[in-house]
Amino acid sequence: MNSSSAVPADAFSLRSPYGKRAIALAVAAAVGGFLFGFDSSVINGAVESIQGDFALNDFVTGLVVAVALLGCAAGAMIAGSLADKWGRLRVMFLGAILFFVNSIGAAYAFSVWDLALWRVVGGLGIGIASVIAPAYIAEVAPRQIRGGLASLQQLAITLGIFAALLSDFWLEAAAGGADNVLWWGLEAWRWMFLVGVVPAVVYGVLAFTLPESPRYLIAKGRSDEARTIITRLVPAVDLDKTMNELVNAIETDRKLAGVSLRGKALGLQPIVWIGIILSVFQQFVGINVIFYYSTSLWNSVGLTNAPLISVVTSVTNVLVTLVAIFLVDRVGRKPILLTGSVIMTLSLGAMALSFAFAEGSGDSLVLPGVWAPIAIVAANLFVIGFGASWGPLVWVLLGEIFPSRIRAKALGVAAGAQWLANFTITMTFPVMSNWSLPITYGMYALFAGLSFVFVLLRIPETKGMELEQTETLFARPAKG
Repeated sequence: MNSSSAVPADAFSLRSPYGKRAIALAVAAAVGGFLFGFDSSVINGAVESIQGDFALNDFVTGLVVAVALLGCAAGAMIAGSLADKWGRLRVMFLGAILFFVNSIGAAYAFSVWDLALWRVVGGLGIGIASVIAPAYIAEVAPRQIRGGLASLQQLAITLGIFAALLSDFWLEAAAGGADNVLWWGLEAWRWMFLVGVVPAVVYGVLAFTLPESPRYLIAKGRSDEARTIITRLVPAVDLDKTMNELVNAIETDRKLAGVSLRGKALGLQPIVWIGIILSVFQQFVGINVIFYYSTSLWNSVGLTNAPLISVVTSVTNVLVTLVAIFLVDRVGRKPILLTGSVIMTLSLGAMALSFAFAEGSGDSLVLPGVWAPIAIVAANLFVIGFGASWGPLVWVLLGEIFPSRIRAKALGVAAGAQWLANFTITMTFPVMSNWSLPITYGMYALFAGLSFVFVLLRIPETKGMELEQTETLFARPAKG
């Protein structure tokens, strides 16, 4: 086949050597997403035990759960510059070390303050993984299958959440309670953190076995090494084109390194605010309340199988993420987001209504009659609505809406806003829920309703468009 020939249609199928290699690399890198989901959700089964063992009030409990998110923000901010200096694989290994240290430190925490410190350390690892894993996948994936492989990161996150909640459930069941001693004199809730050592070690080992990113190698003047790696990922007919695209992209990034996000809309360009608002709405609907606090929430209303309910919820999250991956390029972004907003608004409203009929207060709160099953169904319907829409699609839109000259910086700002919004919701939930669960879930329902209005008025459809076209679509409404 000569250099002018087209790339074979089946070059990147599951059976082709190029497809298999690209998928293998993407799956290995996505272990970072698995750690992301695992470490951010593993505290779910331990919250009540931590609060009881260390005699914490609601405010400090919320701080211990949420403080990891401050580490996430810091890790995300430093990951890009470290990766450009050290390489993607060394930074992956750094993230693995942070996960490893966090798992051991949290398991052997002797006070709430050193537990909070280990949570921050783990947050740094999460922040690093949230940037490096998708960046590495995008840089090693052939452009013909980049979208599908990039979606593995979101799937890996949901699998990590599922694994964390399943291990929490199994450890609590094995010990007969999260506060009971299981092995080696450690309570079950401490083992929940210690289990994280296993995926951390796997991620660290993978960092030594994966090839370095070709983009990084070219940027460092190591083009021959990059070419060797790319040769294994694309057919010979596409090799020169792939190399040239990488060289041109790197040169463009260098030229745009000094471009500013400043604008007339409260100090930022209007399109940056659209990205920020999308990110904030994604968190202000309260999704992480389900994954961080669901076990303690269901326990508080008298449900004896609370850990199992949390596991079922996480399985639901995995399945609907697969649905979103299948539909996003078929149905389109806007219809899916609007449908998700409606489902979230109704389900959160149903949860608020259910808790309005709760009897008792504090730890003796009980949902009577049909209100307990209604609340459980509503919670899982909320996860379905979020997981099939706002969960994965916000990341899709953030990759599409920003002009190339500001894309990297604007993505960083939007991701930072997402972490801070997550921190705000996670930090305030224990206090707000103790004050009024109906008002708390009613507030989340209000934000879900507002997200519908925002998408309806400000987000055009981008399905099937080139990035240059989507930039134009988003620029027009932002000026109005």
